[in-house]
Amino acid sequence: MAEAAIRAGCRAYFGYPITPQNEMLECMAARMPAVGGVFVQAESEVAAINMCYGASAAGVRTMTSSSSPGISLKMEGISYLAAADLPCVIINVARGGPGLGNIAPAQGDYFQATKGGGHGDYHIIVLGPATIAEAIELVMLAFDLTDKYRVPVMVLSDGMMGQMMEPVALPEPIDPTSLTAKPWALTGASGRDPNAITSYALDPRDLNRINTQRQTRYHQIEEKEVRYRETETSDATIVIVAYGTVARIARTAVTVARSQGIKVGLVQPITLWPFPYAPLRALSSQVSTILTVEMSAGQMVEDVRLAVADRAETPFYGELGGVVPTPKDILREVKRNVS
Repeated sequence: MAEAAIRAGCRAYFGYPITPQNEMLECMAARMPAVGGVFVQAESEVAAINMCYGASAAGVRTMTSSSSPGISLKMEGISYLAAADLPCVIINVARGGPGLGNIAPAQGDYFQATKGGGHGDYHIIVLGPATIAEAIELVMLAFDLTDKYRVPVMVLSDGMMGQMMEPVALPEPIDPTSLTAKPWALTGASGRDPNAITSYALDPRDLNRINTQRQTRYHQIEEKEVRYRETETSDATIVIVAYGTVARIARTAVTVARSQGIKVGLVQPITLWPFPYAPLRALSSQVSTILTVEMSAGQMVEDVRLAVADRAETPFYGELGGVVPTPKDILREVKRNVS
């Protein structure tokens, strides 16, 4: 993911050590100076996210990364980035929580990522890779989306993905000088009127107008940027919904179930915000059961149920504290809920 960010034109990275994403910090420390970029190990997660604010305001492709407790500390800064309409990529290699929890993979950060996390009315785009290849693809996409919409983008990974190794094809590097100019950036006012970037508007009427404009942009993202993947859904009688690492495991469960004559399909949301409500709504008229599987007490399942709206049964299966479900576990839940 670090290498993908560099190839996407990231030239400013600010972070602070936390397991299980320290390899990213270590990689950036070695690679960023080699490509003429800036690497700073900040004194805290709070400092790192505010350094991102400054670098992004100067027009540079900027990234930070952390794991769950560190992301919590960054939330105020992410809210400021959203309020200032500044692009930034944030990678969360999520671990078990709440609190310090442990360093095992978990998905308990879904609400924090997709429902704002900080104060005020804002959204960030959230991408959920299931493999290292997808993580590379989505990091590249994240930089394009964050620049296009001037909305922070989070790649929501987990501790399993943060520690695994698998072969990938790395994309060709982007030349940062070829990127679209950012006329709003603070680059010095030589030859133009000064720009101003701020995250506040003291007059409530001004803030109402700014927030209304921002909501319009969020609606555009919901219309244009929904991404998901369907597997074996055309004839399915029961569909699993899972994202990230769990989607990868569920794909194996679907293969095993099909070999036993059970018509199971899989929907993998790739954009966790904006969530693929419409595809799930359409499937809910075809199947009797939509089973959500997560490494949490049940968070994404709320979005699934909003999409389905009682058109089908929506059972939930989750594991907590860093426990990773197996294909056998998911297949057991499928059999328990199959018509």
